Amino acid sequence: MRTPLPGPLCRWRGERSRKDDGCPLYKRYVKRLIDIGISLCVLVILSPVFLITAIAIKCESPGPVIFKQKRLGLGGKEFYIYKFRSMVQNAEHTGSGVYSGKGDVRVTRGGKVIRATSIDELPQAVNMLKGDMSLIGPRPPLTYHPWPLADYSAEQKRMFEVRPGITGWAQVHGRKDVEWNKRIEMNVWYVDHMSFPLNVKIFFMTIFKVATNADNKNIGETVKK
Repeated sequence: MRTPLPGPLCRWRGERSRKDDGCPLYKRYVKRLIDIGISLCVLVILSPVFLITAIAIKCESPGPVIFKQKRLGLGGKEFYIYKFRSMVQNAEHTGSGVYSGKGDVRVTRGGKVIRATSIDELPQAVNMLKGDMSLIGPRPPLTYHPWPLADYSAEQKRMFEVRPGITGWAQVHGRKDVEWNKRIEMNVWYVDHMSFPLNVKIFFMTIFKVATNADNKNIGETVKK
């Protein structure tokens, strides 16, 4: 029996041709088991990094160590994503809001380091363990940016057919420089072509991106309606 899509996606899907419309073993079970294994390894092996980062953030500026933010996940449902705080408190409500460019005064000194090394993303291992996210998948957008859920087209909403990821196809093809319509298009492409070999490719491409700090700064607004 075919597993129905979660939540609102049932009515988004419609009639269309798919490369693979089934639910192979990897997509149903193996990918999730890999996520659980990787998240546990990250939380245990990198626990000293978590501790040092938390102390550094707490010593440098007032506010919580973990930054929580509502995002859209599987089935378009909202969840809280976790990151190490790299900015001053309430940064998303001041200055340029969701965009952070070169020399952004809201970023703390330590925040510049954890952003450049992507250490700020490590707490998302907890999101992986909980099932909110996967290691590989479309990055989860904000609930209001680039636009509210209701404003996504039926085709664009297909990106929510899989768990969002810490990294994904769009991230290794431009990361923060890609305009949102194109980014969503790449996310939907990933949904149709998701496989173990593709995820391995994305994983190693991500390592290269992080190592070279490529495409890790917003160059301006990336929304075109």
